[in-house]
Amino acid sequence: MDVHISPHDGVPIYLQIVNQVKYLVASGRLVPGEELPAIRVLADQLTVNPNTVARAYRELEVAGIVEKRRTAGTYVSATGSPLARRERLKIVTERIDALLAEARHLGVRTDEVIELLRQRDEALNPEEV
Repeated sequence: MDVHISPHDGVPIYLQIVNQVKYLVASGRLVPGEELPAIRVLADQLTVNPNTVARAYRELEVAGIVEKRRTAGTYVSATGSPLARRERLKIVTERIDALLAEARHLGVRTDEVIELLRQRDEALNPEEV
């Protein structure tokens, strides 16, 4: 599991872990049933207190993204995260916002952006047309 923290960005470390695991699940890079690193292992990798990782895992468990199995570890929820679709849409929305801001900056109208999106979609998925 590829998680990076930044102690200087103002976001609590446990929330950075939570947000990154949510992203990894939503993007499919962590799949249902996949085991997360043990608390102490991840704490050592990130050089943080194990209590910080434990708190992040508890938050993820409450959100239904992971499940703890007694003496067996912490796993991505087999039922799928109730947040997965919402998180994916959030990621796409943020990218759309950035695209629209850039388009405005470059003087490209919204209808032109929409047409470009359609063209790119057709180019990337020709069998769906």
